[in-house]
Amino acid sequence: MIRSFVAVRARSFLIAVVAALVVTGAVTLAHPAAAAGPGTNYAIDDQFTSSRTSWWRSARFGMFIHFGAYSQLGGVYTRSDGTVCRSAEWIKRQCDIPMAQYEQFAAQFNPASFNATAIVNLAKAAGQRYIVQTAKHHEGYAMWPTKVNTWNLRDHSSFSKSRDILAEMKAAADAAGIKYGLYYSIWDWHNPNFVNNFAQYKVDMYAQLKELVTSYHPAILWFDGEWTTTNPTNPWSAADGEDLQNYLHGLDPNLIVDNRVSKRRIDDGDFGTPEQSIPAAAVDGQLWESCMTINGHWGFASYDTNWKSSTTLTRNLISIASRSGNYLLNIGPDRTGAVPAAAAGSLNGMGRWLAANGQGVAVYGAGAYRAVNQPSWGAVAWAPGNKLEASVFTWPGAGNPLHLSTTAPVTITGARVLGSSQTVTVKAAGDGYDITPAGSATNAIATVIELSYKPPASTSGTGTGLLARYWNNTSFSGTPTVTRIDPSLNFVWRFGGSPDASIPTDNFSARWTGSVQARQNAAYTFETVSDDTVQVWVDGKLIISNTTPHSATVNKGTITLQAGQKYSIRVDYTEHVGEATLKLLWYGPNEGQRIVPTSQLYQS
Repeated sequence: MIRSFVAVRARSFLIAVVAALVVTGAVTLAHPAAAAGPGTNYAIDDQFTSSRTSWWRSARFGMFIHFGAYSQLGGVYTRSDGTVCRSAEWIKRQCDIPMAQYEQFAAQFNPASFNATAIVNLAKAAGQRYIVQTAKHHEGYAMWPTKVNTWNLRDHSSFSKSRDILAEMKAAADAAGIKYGLYYSIWDWHNPNFVNNFAQYKVDMYAQLKELVTSYHPAILWFDGEWTTTNPTNPWSAADGEDLQNYLHGLDPNLIVDNRVSKRRIDDGDFGTPEQSIPAAAVDGQLWESCMTINGHWGFASYDTNWKSSTTLTRNLISIASRSGNYLLNIGPDRTGAVPAAAAGSLNGMGRWLAANGQGVAVYGAGAYRAVNQPSWGAVAWAPGNKLEASVFTWPGAGNPLHLSTTAPVTITGARVLGSSQTVTVKAAGDGYDITPAGSATNAIATVIELSYKPPASTSGTGTGLLARYWNNTSFSGTPTVTRIDPSLNFVWRFGGSPDASIPTDNFSARWTGSVQARQNAAYTFETVSDDTVQVWVDGKLIISNTTPHSATVNKGTITLQAGQKYSIRVDYTEHVGEATLKLLWYGPNEGQRIVPTSQLYQS
């Protein structure tokens, strides 16, 4: 969060170098985003509700594909002394393969059996709604015919020079109605400019990303390799991430970008990326997607036969969807381009579950429902149409109840087992309900009991936003420099932006006042994502207070509100040095997480 004067000057110099290279024709960056500066807000929308991200939030299930020159080795490298080293997509670095020898392996790479239609059909059969394919991993090898260098599948392999794997995948995905995305590693082990001339490396990277966006029109760009590391040392900074994300949205405003475009923080990109793990509950402050492997590796490893079962994978998917997350599940084709049969088998098993009995309603478009606690016997997700989808992993046996505890009043009006005509009784019991099916489970992986419920009455407001005052100091002193109405509090100014052209990027404060109107009678949780300090009062009560300067952080507080009633609200914010972010979100037992909407905010 805190940056030095030297760091700022260094960044300015780097941007100037890149700009000079563009102007002199070293590379052409067409259609760049408008230059950032005071007054710039990088939060282009509310990711929780925007039309731009709506397909992604509904899809819930995607295919990750790790495929590159590393696939040629099959995860096994024999050294000159006869010893064997095992790895997969990291094999060049983990096994310390000399670059000249690694280039020889890449020259032999010939994935002639790569069949885009077959892979897309596998994704469709599995029930996956989008695909993210590695265009360039850490080895720097481009899987498309880039014009930037010859370290690519067309110019440095034994593969047909008339084929373009990414173009084939894009065409097959479009034909199948599946969204297509691309992975790009910022970290690069091959390009010497990454170490010797990072400004030129950024020019190369921007040029390659322009090729990917304009040639393949991805719906997602999934970045990786942003972390601080050595061998080679990675100089990528949060400021670099700010510039890149701004540039990409200039190329395509509808792009969805992961948080590794910068530094994997709560205000970076459009969604968080927990890896090989599933959060225990819905994530506060950010959309999220768990990326995981079917066995123990991302790239193909001939020796790794530890394949996860369809049962495990499907239950992962159900649990993730019930927490408002997405599941990006990886396959690693072998050196010929073929998908391992065991991986395909597990995916097909997932697809059969999703297609049977209409059980996909527990996944697609589903999300967290905070009025109930997640049960030990499975997972419960909200679904459109005032439904709760209870996926039962451990069936109780005919006539035995499943207990569902609640955190707020829930009125259940009906219940049925998908794929069965058996009766289901629902009775109030203890801290919730007992749900008792009369018959047997319909599926060994998970049986879905669909509950109908009556949502509480909801009041829509007519607000237009809060009164905002901004000062050119951090003490709220003197006459405000800017006074205006802000429709919502959704600002990511980062390093280069600020609330207004008259406000500097550092050392300013802001205060929003007015009233907030609840939609329902409920306990509302207000959340802030802030860098730096923030305090929030609702109805005169201080519910959020974090007054020590900090990097992007989520804070929250809960207060009970009555539908239709207006309550006073005040938000105080200060920005000292470095990046600047302020978001105000809320959720209730029957309302999903989102930026507090304009309609519920009033100036008085």
